[in-house]
Amino acid sequence: MANTKERKKIIRELLDITDEEFSDEELIHRLTMTEITKGSNKKDKPSFGQRAADAVARFAGSWAFIFSFIGVMVVWMVVNAVLASDAFDGYPFILLNLVLSCIAAIQAPLIMMSQNRQEAKDRERAESDYRINLKSELIIDDLHRKLEEVLEIQRKLSKQIDELSSSRVCDKCADDNANPSANKSEKKVQ
Repeated sequence: MANTKERKKIIRELLDITDEEFSDEELIHRLTMTEITKGSNKKDKPSFGQRAADAVARFAGSWAFIFSFIGVMVVWMVVNAVLASDAFDGYPFILLNLVLSCIAAIQAPLIMMSQNRQEAKDRERAESDYRINLKSELIIDDLHRKLEEVLEIQRKLSKQIDELSSSRVCDKCADDNANPSANKSEKKVQ
């Protein structure tokens, strides 16, 4: 995040903080301690109608429903064709058409209710995923910034160490050149 103000605004939104002022470290600490995801609430129990809509949608969207429905229609038509003049629903199968229309008229809104509930759940899940990803991005960005600071300090220390070592070598060479007789006596002692 290039813009610090934008970054702080995003962190505040994640933390739902509006009035308090924090340093970057405090914001990141608060962010890491904040739970972003909302647990499944036990209080949000679906109503009877919602459970029924989910059950209808689950069954109506299965192969079991398709095969059983085809089976019922075939049996209906065969029974009425065999009974011929005594059939309860003769050849154009008007009663069967009425039953099919009623089933479709009731089934479609129930499936749509279930899909709407699932869509709301998916929206909440996507929002939660977005917040988690944003939190992770901010934390990684902060870690990257800190790592860059550590590397810069390490470069400076390495440079200082190199300068100190080269100055000590130069000092020793200067001492050796200034006092050659002392160096010979030191070598004999060793």
